[in-house]
Amino acid sequence: MGEPQNTRVILLACGTFNPVTKGHLAMFERASAHLSSIGSLHVIGGLIAPSHDACGQSTLLSSHHRLTMCHLAVRTSKWIRVDPWACLQQNSQSPRAVLEHHRTLLKQMSGCIFSDVGTPTDYQPGIIRQPSLPIQHSLSPSKPTPGKIMSKIGDDIGHVCCYRTRMQPFTFVDENANMGTVFRYEELDIRVMLLCGSDTLLSFCIPGLWAAPDVKVILGDFGVVCVPREGRDPNCIINASPLLSKYKHNIIVVGMDSDLETSFVSSTKSSRRAVQCGDASVPRLLSQPVIDYILQQRLYMQSTSG
Repeated sequence: MGEPQNTRVILLACGTFNPVTKGHLAMFERASAHLSSIGSLHVIGGLIAPSHDACGQSTLLSSHHRLTMCHLAVRTSKWIRVDPWACLQQNSQSPRAVLEHHRTLLKQMSGCIFSDVGTPTDYQPGIIRQPSLPIQHSLSPSKPTPGKIMSKIGDDIGHVCCYRTRMQPFTFVDENANMGTVFRYEELDIRVMLLCGSDTLLSFCIPGLWAAPDVKVILGDFGVVCVPREGRDPNCIINASPLLSKYKHNIIVVGMDSDLETSFVSSTKSSRRAVQCGDASVPRLLSQPVIDYILQQRLYMQSTSG
């Protein structure tokens, strides 16, 4: 993709998460490992963004249950968080809207200049006036390096961009403490990228399923990290589509999983059916806290066709 050295990446996965499965979390882990192997990309956070209740699926549980299950699934993760923003809006939000929301939010929180995947990165350092959220000044005698600042951002990224029980103030370096109310922040290269399976990549090619401007913005401005699912080779999908081929340089394909476990385990439909039937495969599909919650709330117990 021709990424500059040490680009920080936040992986964002949109979907119903009905329910969230072990495969969803495995997609994050596989994608992070793959990006690290590239060398120029470093994942500093992952976001699970469940869709709005009005997305149109008859089998969709309320966002309350889906958000709760997502929080239970990631409670032991050090870098994956749950974002309720789409669920809390008045109307259903597209993946493009969710991506743009988080890029804007992170820009406000960090004071960074965000460069899109397909654009040059030679921007001037960002200037932010009168930060809208509480800011904690960090005026240490020795000036921190960009690396130290990035480390702090990595530690707090889950606190500033998604729902958490506890909130911590964001630490920044005021390089112009004696120059009034204008604060100059370290310039960092952070990108929010859509994490998806090859089934979603294939859906981009179906006429009328996606708004054409949304697809162009997702592929052109943000970029996609695609994990193979259900035996579908993302490279074959890309090469067969003129649209995807045009943005091929912005699509990162994670290596195929030889045992296809991620493909099977991430199927929410298979998970729901397994729960309904009391199948022995449920522990393989869902984490124990999620299973306990489903049983406690008696979710997915009624047979459905979806």
